[in-house]
Amino acid sequence: MSNIDLENLTERLIQFRDERNWAQFHSLKDLIISLNLEAGELLELTQWKDAAGFEASIADGQARQDLEEECADVLLYLLLVAEKSGIDLLKVAADKIDKNAKKYPVEKARDNAKKYTQL
Repeated sequence: MSNIDLENLTERLIQFRDERNWAQFHSLKDLIISLNLEAGELLELTQWKDAAGFEASIADGQARQDLEEECADVLLYLLLVAEKSGIDLLKVAADKIDKNAKKYPVEKARDNAKKYTQL
């Protein structure tokens, strides 16, 4: 794992964007659309593959590289969405884990895929 943090990565991404004068194309709406398009490309990597076969295919080679690149695209658009809307991703992610821990207590949720409303 590298020692790059989200703040530094976001700064680098903003610099990349600004050097190309692309902020004009980055409304919050368009960034969210782009994020979902990239998530769709990530999903497309799994199309027509069973779970075990897909996981085996990403051990190395081109499938691994494709997965890495699509994950990076999703992350980069998410960083732009967060930056545009003033969201501290690390804080809200930590808060969400805490919230989910209350919705899915271990004693009810362990070995169970049900939604919290069904526990």
